[in-house]
Amino acid sequence: MTERVTGDDPREDEPAGSAERAPGETPHLDESIRRIRAAAKETASSGLDSGRALRKLISADFALARSALGRGLAWAAVSVVFGASAWLLAMGAAIALLQSFGLSWLVSISITMLVSLVVTGLAAWRVSVFFDYAGMHATRRQLTRLGLFSETSGDDDEDDDLPAPPPSVATTAPVPGGSVPR
Repeated sequence: MTERVTGDDPREDEPAGSAERAPGETPHLDESIRRIRAAAKETASSGLDSGRALRKLISADFALARSALGRGLAWAAVSVVFGASAWLLAMGAAIALLQSFGLSWLVSISITMLVSLVVTGLAAWRVSVFFDYAGMHATRRQLTRLGLFSETSGDDDEDDDLPAPPPSVATTAPVPGGSVPR
């Protein structure tokens, strides 16, 4: 097998397709190879440039997100402090208003406490709903179907020694059509 040395072919420095031939004539094999090699180099170069640009974009995006997260947490802390103090002042004003209506201190404080507990319960319920949404259930289901993630698999396979549970009544009960559900 002979190794090709650069500079052997006078057409090497010419752009691909510049060889003199008739318009319908098939190009020579070496010209076709040159064209393919040039296209492959351009494609690889373009891919590398796109990869570098994407890496820079992702890096800048993460830096922006990191900065925004820190500032967002700081402002969230400020809003919690001022919101809590405003809530305490509002409850104090409500207690004073209820006192002016002739209710006792105990009843006035109990009413405002009940309002606070209801709002706290509502907020706790909504937090649990949103944390459930954050569980990425659909993504985990798809990953399990692909075999990439399984919630039942783990390093400690202690459950393998346990016998299989007996079939439940719901799965073996006959249906009115006479067949057993599967």
